[in-house]
Amino acid sequence: MFNRLLFSLAALVLGFNLAFAQAGLDPQNTVYLDLKDGRVVIKLRPDLAPKHVAQIKALTKRGFYDGIVFHRVIDGFMAQTGDPTGTGTGGSDLPNIPAEFTQEPYKRGSVGMARSQSPNSANSQFFICYDGCGGLTGQYTIWGEVVSGMEYVNRIKRGAAGSGQVTGPDKIVKMQLMADAK
Repeated sequence: MFNRLLFSLAALVLGFNLAFAQAGLDPQNTVYLDLKDGRVVIKLRPDLAPKHVAQIKALTKRGFYDGIVFHRVIDGFMAQTGDPTGTGTGGSDLPNIPAEFTQEPYKRGSVGMARSQSPNSANSQFFICYDGCGGLTGQYTIWGEVVSGMEYVNRIKRGAAGSGQVTGPDKIVKMQLMADAK
C-alpha cells in the first residue's frame, strides 16, 4: 500500500516536471509566485520587455517581493502588488525603467508593470490581470504571463469598490526564479 502511494506521488511529481518541460519554460525566465493558497507560475517575457524583466529578476533575487501585500485589487480587473509601503506610492531603490510598450494584447493572466502618469516611472509595482485589461494594451508594459496557478490569483482578497484599496490584504509569501527555487 505504501509503495503504491509512493509510486503515485512520484508519478505525479514527474508529470508536473514533464508538463513544465513541455511548456518550454526556461528556468531563468520563469518566476514562482507563492501565495497563501498556492503557487503561481509566471513566464517572463524578455522578448517584449527586456529592461522590465531584468528589474523584476534583480528584485526577485534579492527577496524584495517576499511579504509584500496586494494593496490594490479590483474584482474583474487586476491585483496589484510590489510596493514595500503598501500604499501604492512606494518602490524599490533601483532606478525607474523606461516604458517598453508593445501591441501585445493584455488578457487574463497578463502581468504588467504599474506606473504613475509618467510612462517612464515603472519601478517595482506590478499587476496580474483578471479580465478587462485590454484597454491597457500599448499603455503599460507587459513583462510576463501566468502559465499556471491563476486559480490562486482568483482567491486574492478583493479591495473596496471603486478604489480597490484592500483592508487586511493578502501577501506574497515568496517570489523566486525557478532556477533558484528550493
